[in-house]
Amino acid sequence: MGENRRVRILIGKAGLDGHDRGAKIVARALRDAGFEVIYTGLHHTPEMIVETAIQEDVDAVGLSILSGAHNYLFPEVARLLKEKGAGDIVIFGGGIIPKEDVRGLIEKGVKAIFEPGTATGEIIDWVKENVILRNL
Repeated sequence: MGENRRVRILIGKAGLDGHDRGAKIVARALRDAGFEVIYTGLHHTPEMIVETAIQEDVDAVGLSILSGAHNYLFPEVARLLKEKGAGDIVIFGGGIIPKEDVRGLIEKGVKAIFEPGTATGEIIDWVKENVILRNL
């Protein structure tokens, strides 16, 4: 991979959620901050997201979930990453997620949840502090 490899982040939209403006804003902000970003587009299954994350050798997966299926989709991505030997990929995300659900998601392997309205600079700073290069 070499010393000059940038942190690679997959931004994904899992499930039937068809609203991706926030995901695109975060993806662009991360890209503009110097990260390499892969955006999956809409309507992907957890299996598709995990397969892409592994194929693209990403360091983190950021999920945007607005559909209410966060208690299934986040843990399923975490489970599949572990099952495929990629449990060291950092998972973070955001969307419409009730505060009372955040703790359970953290306990299931999600490292951070960003609420609607979070400044992109806050997300960028968090990624800089919490995501490191894998497989150097």
